[in-house]
Amino acid sequence: MTADTVTNELLEILGTTRSIQTFTARDPGFDISRAYEVAARVHAVRLARGERPVGRKIGFTNRNIWDEYGVREPVWGFVYDTTFFQAQNGRAFIEIDGFAEPRIEPEIVLHFKSAPPATRDEAAILDCIDWIAHGFEIVQSPFPGWKFKVSDTIAANGLHGALVVGDPVPVATIPECARRLREFHITLKRGEAVMAKGGGANVLDSPLLAFAHFARTLKGLPMFPPVAANEVVTTGTLTAALPIRHGEMWSTLLSHIDLPGLTIIFRTRPR
Repeated sequence: MTADTVTNELLEILGTTRSIQTFTARDPGFDISRAYEVAARVHAVRLARGERPVGRKIGFTNRNIWDEYGVREPVWGFVYDTTFFQAQNGRAFIEIDGFAEPRIEPEIVLHFKSAPPATRDEAAILDCIDWIAHGFEIVQSPFPGWKFKVSDTIAANGLHGALVVGDPVPVATIPECARRLREFHITLKRGEAVMAKGGGANVLDSPLLAFAHFARTLKGLPMFPPVAANEVVTTGTLTAALPIRHGEMWSTLLSHIDLPGLTIIFRTRPR
């Protein structure tokens, strides 16, 4: 399969619930290098269409889900102004009609006031962040049954669907922020039922270290710009990623960190 063929196929299904066979099943030579070439091409078309990148998503930072998906390394994708949503007073309503097999992921979102270095020094990364928020990423899979290889997910923009960001909290108001990001806990509920639990240590030991891995990865991908000031980066699911349906309400409760929980209600698009 040529890069043009894969790019066009991904653009045709963007914003739809259509499923396609994985590229790696159709072409065993579709490796990570070719996947990033496709991702760059799709990104260029989206820019030409008028979409504006506002940040990045990092995926598969939670080692606890690697066996479930058969992916054993993080991936990433772009977040656009068309896929970014700000919750109001800790609550959001999202339409999911255009997502293929959508799932919910509770995450930590970082907002950069200056360009961060590629380092594992958590203090140096924090110095570049002005606020942190709890958010939900809605991920989707155009590959039936969430069966794929890592190259497929890279080409498909890290399976990004939408990012919902809760109330921003200034880093300066979070005591011992780096430690708390490693040690906090989260509970994910659907209605009144507890569906999953997790914490900051699940994402490569800390959301800051998940970002460090991503920044190091970007240094080896010169076709993509490094993270710049005013970008958001969401750092991967803190729990299992769970299927969502119309009409459901999901919410979170965080402990051992001064970040508010978030409630999201999924609805269908008005006809």
